[in-house]
Amino acid sequence: MAYAELKRHLDTGGIVVLDGGTGTELQRRGADMDPAAWCGPATLANEKLLTEIHGDYIRAGADVITANTYASSRLMLTPAGYGDRVEEINRRAVEAALAARDAAPAGRNVLVAGSLSHMVPVASGTDRVDPAQLPSDGEVLEAFGELAGILKASGVDLVMLEMMYHPVRLPLALEAALSTGLPVWIGLSARRRPDGGVVAFDYADERPLDDIASLIPANGVDVAGCMHTGPDITGEALEAVRRHFAGPLMAYPDGGYFEMPNWQFVDVIAPARLEAFYREWVAAGVQVIGGCCGLTVEHIEAAARVRDSTS
Repeated sequence: MAYAELKRHLDTGGIVVLDGGTGTELQRRGADMDPAAWCGPATLANEKLLTEIHGDYIRAGADVITANTYASSRLMLTPAGYGDRVEEINRRAVEAALAARDAAPAGRNVLVAGSLSHMVPVASGTDRVDPAQLPSDGEVLEAFGELAGILKASGVDLVMLEMMYHPVRLPLALEAALSTGLPVWIGLSARRRPDGGVVAFDYADERPLDDIASLIPANGVDVAGCMHTGPDITGEALEAVRRHFAGPLMAYPDGGYFEMPNWQFVDVIAPARLEAFYREWVAAGVQVIGGCCGLTVEHIEAAARVRDSTS
């Protein structure tokens, strides 16, 4: 469906299904993850596999598939030795998604989102930012602008700001995304403190999620919600987003955990259990549902069942 049609669908209360994890699905199906840049460089040797993954999500019912560009900004690729291939890696990732969209069954109209995260180098064996490799704000803005431009030139339908939680890098990513003139969706990430409270994902801070949600502008973002967050706290996180955003909400949970450079598929929620969460979130007003890292085709089939039963 053209983006304008999808937007009308959302504006009239319709439900949209996103895909599941892309980088983690590459790993699960045998692709090697880069020790410094995670899933970004994997595009180079796995375009056919990427297209197969996107196609499987389309057949599962996804209305929007997301290109494998989450970890492909210059901030990640240069330290990994791919600084001269930033444009190529991202263009080929988008092409793999477009190929799947073009091969979709008759009658299926699918949009391609370009992922733009504010991921910076992560310490090996952890999910924590490596403080020794933190780029300057100027480097961050330049890298985000570069990636946003590549995504637009490569033909994505919208820019998906993924796993936003940092009070400085989020506005820089948002500036880059909005500069493209493409529709922008934004997913915040949260974690639960040991005392039970829900805060922004950043382990270097105990910042209330409301502080991050307040950075979502009143105009320019079509969809906002929660992603890369456990299903058990997604509902609470969405309440923070709703306090600051009046448009369609998105729920895009994950399953398992990250230890650079590999995803750990541990305690991943069962599709039937996630389907119950989807129904709960949709009943509370969420309109965009899908799955993030660790979630698979079976989880997206569950999301599609919820969409189809409420249409």
